[in-house]
Amino acid sequence: MQALLPEGWRRPKGYANGVAARGRQIFVAGMIGWDANEVFHTDDFGEQARQALHNVVAVLAAGGAEPRHITRMTWYVTDKREYLAALPAIGKAFRELISHYDIAMSAVQVAALMEDRAKVEIEVTAVVPD
Repeated sequence: MQALLPEGWRRPKGYANGVAARGRQIFVAGMIGWDANEVFHTDDFGEQARQALHNVVAVLAAGGAEPRHITRMTWYVTDKREYLAALPAIGKAFRELISHYDIAMSAVQVAALMEDRAKVEIEVTAVVPD
């Protein structure tokens, strides 16, 4: 996997502008902040984000992948301000569960998610090298 940084661009903080990778692709559907039994344990944004990241890692493991194989991540959030306020907790969870930032990332505020109690949904693409 190689993070892509056009010549003369400043390195972004917390993500990559692009990623090049070769290997077996794994596509993780949108993961939200409930557990394996589809039960929410909190309405705290940071804790829901932690659980969603944990769910991403579990799905990757089921496919023989690890967080280091993530090439793309998209965050869908229901409240931009709540997301920004939770950045310290999100950053801590990200460092503990994912641990690298060479990931092409996007974050989008949406009107709602399919599960009413969900505040964040994260989808991922990973590439396991050949």
